[in-house]
Amino acid sequence: MKTREQLKDRSYRRKSRVTIKVSANRNRHILYVYRSNKYIYAQIVDVSGRTIVGISSKNIETPADAKGKIDISFKTGKLLAEKAKARKISEIVFNRGCYRYHGRIKALAQGAREGGLKF
Repeated sequence: MKTREQLKDRSYRRKSRVTIKVSANRNRHILYVYRSNKYIYAQIVDVSGRTIVGISSKNIETPADAKGKIDISFKTGKLLAEKAKARKISEIVFNRGCYRYHGRIKALAQGAREGGLKF
């Protein structure tokens, strides 16, 4: 069984790798993601650090045929892409932070891509 310190260290190293890749593309908007146990939050930030578009799964209407949090995350990504296109944002850099590209994070990214954002 992994100790808490080993898991925290792995998470920190993952976040460092992602931050290096994101900082290489400082001329584009950045999509930040935060995942809690119940909801998922996403926001698009410009180069100066100002939030342009933000959305959370807490504030969206859940479809009746949604099977779980992954489907809700996918819809959240699509709605974020629609809001971004209304603000004339088409190209972004995806900053997943310390989260693995798997499950709800992956579903949000796929929803944003399907909505028209280019990563």
